[in-house]
Amino acid sequence: MRLGINGTGLVQQASVQAVIDHARQSAEDGFAHYWLAEHPTGGFDAITVLALVGAQVPDIELGTAIVPTFPRHPMALAGQALTAANSLGGRFTLGIGLSHEPMMAQLGIAFDRPIRHLREYLNVLMPLLSDGEVDFSGELFRSSGRFFQPPEKPVEVLVAALGPQALAVAGRLAQGTTLAWVGPKTVKEHIVPTISDAAAAAGASAPRILATLPLCVTSEPSKVRESIGRGLSMYGKLPSYRAMFEREGVEGPADLAIVGSVAEVEDGIAALAGAGVTDFAPSEYCLSSEQRDDTRALLKKLISEE
Repeated sequence: MRLGINGTGLVQQASVQAVIDHARQSAEDGFAHYWLAEHPTGGFDAITVLALVGAQVPDIELGTAIVPTFPRHPMALAGQALTAANSLGGRFTLGIGLSHEPMMAQLGIAFDRPIRHLREYLNVLMPLLSDGEVDFSGELFRSSGRFFQPPEKPVEVLVAALGPQALAVAGRLAQGTTLAWVGPKTVKEHIVPTISDAAAAAGASAPRILATLPLCVTSEPSKVRESIGRGLSMYGKLPSYRAMFEREGVEGPADLAIVGSVAEVEDGIAALAGAGVTDFAPSEYCLSSEQRDDTRALLKKLISEE
C-alpha cells in the first residue's frame, strides 16, 4: 500500500502558497501522492491549484479527490484535466464523484438519476482522456468532438463510489475508486469485491483503491475524536456515508478516524492495507504541533519501511 497525503484541510485557507508548501514538504518526506478536494459550492479550483503545485513540486503524483461531476460538462472537465496532465508530465490523476444531493441543491442543480449520470459522464470523459476524441449519444449527454491532439499518456480516473451500482460503474469504466469515511471492514467485505468483480467482468485491470481518513498520533485520543465529531458531523448526516457507517458498525466520523498511540495508529493503517486498500492518503487531523510532528514522523517511518 502506497502512502500519500490529503491536503483538503487547507482548502478553506484559500491560499495557493499554503498548498504548494504542504505538497512540497510531503514530496520531500517521501510520500507517493498528494490529493486535494474541490468543494461543490465554490472555493478553490482543485485542478488549477494542483497544476500550480506541480510547477514547483516535482516527483509526486497529484490528484483531485474529488471534483464533483454535476456542475461541469464532461467535455469541459476533460479539457481542463488534459491541460493539467500536460503541464504535470503525466503525474496528474483525476478523481471525480457525484457529490451529494444537499450540496447540489445549493447550486440549484437537480440530483436526478445519479447512476445514469455517472455512467454516461464516464462514457464521454474516458475516451477524451485516453484518445482525445468522443462520439457518444445517451439520454443525458450527447457529445461528439475531437481535441487538438490525443494525450501522450491517458489520464487515470478514480471515481468516488460507495453503493453497489456506483462501484460497478467505476469498475467497468474507470481505473478505481477514491473513498472517504470507509473503514477496513467495509472495504474488505463490500468495496473491494464489488468493484473488482465489475472490473474483471469488463476485462479491466485490478482497480486502484484510494482511501482517506483523519489520522493523528496522540496521547489524548478522546479530545481529538471529540473535535472530529464536532467539526465534521455533517458527514454523518449524508445518506451515502451513513450507509457506510452502518456497514462498519460505527456511529460517525469520529469512530472511523485513526487516532491514538503510535502502535494504535500503525494497526489502523495496517488494517486498511489488509482490507485491500492500494493507496492511503490520510488527512493529518492534529490539534497541536506536537501531534503534527509525531504523526508525520510515524508516516515517514512507515514509508522508509515499504
